[in-house]
Amino acid sequence: MNLPNNNNINNELVIGITMGEPLGIGPEIVVKALADPCIRRQAKFIIFGTQEHLEIAADSAEINPYWGRHQHEKISGDYPHNVMLADYDDYSVPLWIAGPSKAGGEASIRFCLDAIDAAQAGIIDAIVTAPISKVSWNMAGATWPGHTEMLAERCKSPHKAMMFIAGPLKVALATIHEGLFDLRNKFTIGCVYEPIDLLNSALKDFFGIEEPHIAVAALNPHCGEDGQFGDEESRVITPAITMACEVGIKCSGPYSADTLFLKASRGAFDGVVAMYHDQGMIPVKLLAFRDAVNVTIGLPIIRTSPAHGTAFDIAGRGIADEASMKSALQQAIDMAKCLKGT
Repeated sequence: MNLPNNNNINNELVIGITMGEPLGIGPEIVVKALADPCIRRQAKFIIFGTQEHLEIAADSAEINPYWGRHQHEKISGDYPHNVMLADYDDYSVPLWIAGPSKAGGEASIRFCLDAIDAAQAGIIDAIVTAPISKVSWNMAGATWPGHTEMLAERCKSPHKAMMFIAGPLKVALATIHEGLFDLRNKFTIGCVYEPIDLLNSALKDFFGIEEPHIAVAALNPHCGEDGQFGDEESRVITPAITMACEVGIKCSGPYSADTLFLKASRGAFDGVVAMYHDQGMIPVKLLAFRDAVNVTIGLPIIRTSPAHGTAFDIAGRGIADEASMKSALQQAIDMAKCLKGT
């Protein structure tokens, strides 16, 4: 794909949206979310996806297609439409497959790589990614387990973290896609300190909190009970908190996770760092299953996404809930406005 050097679409915000796994609910939630005029009036949008799958999604949702279409090989700034599809019609993904596939993986990988290139070139101001299938990516030979790792590698960002927004709760993860029993060998002071630092910056830059108070969760039950249930609290987590405090970050813990998220949801803290994926995701999805948002922090570009998966079991039935995608779009727009000072 050939790209111009900067965003030349009337100096408006331009949000790029990757369609995700073509056979999942990505096409449907993209079509439904952008059908909302309240979203569309705030920016212009470029969808990285396929006309065929978007049309099928629109038909199942009884929505008339409202987007223009352009070949993906060259993105132009001279678009007459508020929503434009960069069409990858050279990627054929069989419609009869009801699950992960190599073809689906190849297509969704290409959507993401080109969107990242467009963001780095200044063509788009943020990326919103619809759900991908990690199995499809693996079948297609991907070296990344998911979006976060791809984005970090392509952006040459050594420091990154997953952050989730669920109503009043903002949670960053110390570890991401790690097997629970593999965690002990990869659990370091650095992997706890990094999300504290990145979350602190994100809360200041994008949420207007001048001095965020960040709480750090314990890893073990009851904070390890003075080493009876593990020593990671004293050996890893507390030193990371000390390092953060020494550089001026308001940070405290470790707190027992079974009570921490309740306190955070009631406003006791501005953000929380969870130690592993499900420790953070369970409260996020419990509080805001419909409209939680995933944000990758630590990148030079903005990336948000819905906080759910491909939902192959309901794909194509017209019943997927677009609320999380709309929240992800709104969050990307708000973050892009912060960077542009508008």
